[in-house]
Formats: sequence, C-alpha cells, structure tokens
Amino acid sequence: MKVMVTNDQIREIARRFGLEYAALKAFIEVESGGRGFDTKTGKILIQFEPHWFRRKAPYAPSGNWSVNKVDVQSREWTAFNEAFRLNPDAAMEATSIGLGQLMGFHYKILGYKTVGAMWDYAKLGEYQQVEQLCLFLKNYLGGRILRHLKEKDWHNVAVYYNGSGYMTIARKYGREPYNISMAKAYRKYSNQ
Repeated sequence: MKVMVTNDQIREIARRFGLEYAALKAFIEVESGGRGFDTKTGKILIQFEPHWFRRKAPYAPSGNWSVNKVDVQSREWTAFNEAFRLNPDAAMEATSIGLGQLMGFHYKILGYKTVGAMWDYAKLGEYQQVEQLCLFLKNYLGGRILRHLKEKDWHNVAVYYNGSGYMTIARKYGREPYNISMAKAYRKYSNQ
C-alpha cells in the first residue's frame, strides 16, 4: 500500500494554495472518495478513457481498450495495459489518476516534461497527488477552479472540473450532483 495523506498534510497543502482545509477535503472526498490507491492491489486508482486514447492514438487497432466503461479497477487496468502496449504515452494521457482523477494529458499544466514523470510522482503517495490536484486547480483555465473553490461556489467548481452537463449525468445515473455533494462534505469538514 502506498503512503496515505494525513489531514495535517492536507491542511498544510491547503494553506500553501490559499484554500480552506474543509474546501479542499470536500473536493477530494467527492472527486475520488478520498482514496488515491486501490485498497486491494495498492495500485494507483485509474479511469481509462477510450475516447481520449482514440484521439491520442488514432491508428491503434481496436481491442478490449476500445470498449472500456467506468468499471472496477481490474478491468480499468486490463484496458489500460492493452492500450499501453500499443502506445504508452497515449495510454497515460488518456487516463485519469489518483485522488484528483487528473487526466494524464494535463502533465504540461502541472509542470512536467513528460506524462510518465507526472505518473511517477503521483505513484509516490497521496500527498503528491493532492499537490498535483492543487497545482491543476491553480493553473488550469487561469485558476478559475481554485478561485471558485475558495469562494465555495460549488456549482462552478463542478462545471469547470466535470463539465457543464454534470447535473444531467448525475440525474441519469441516479446520483447526487457534485455541487450538492461538495456543499455537504464542506459542512462536514468545517466542523473539524
């Protein structure tokens, strides 16, 4: 099992980025369930996205990777590993990883020269994943997500992080929308 991040470490990272602990903790909980690694295997949590792989490696032959759906980690890894054999960089860019579920194609925004370097750092532990998440929030879209998180504007945090259709998707799958989940989680962590 990889190194888990502590609440004190989350507080320290939150301070560094000008965030309230409760806001960052709520974001982490809602986005990833508060875990960066699979409790069964110890591997970093991933979500392989076939449509992104197809964009990054348009001439890759179809296979198990091309029919992957949001599923259990073992199937995610099967699809990812097959895609990785075809085109390693494209596979890593087409996969979201860790606590923040950051897409690999964001590696440059985070200051890495390669997508592999981004993955290597995230695999060190959850502390590193929270740092990457905050760097992303700060650098992506001119810092809009970070600003909305500071303001506790949960709707716009959800829009800029998950897309404007996040409410429709939540309804389709019978889930609570991100903005409501984040507001509830924020209230819970505000009392800690």
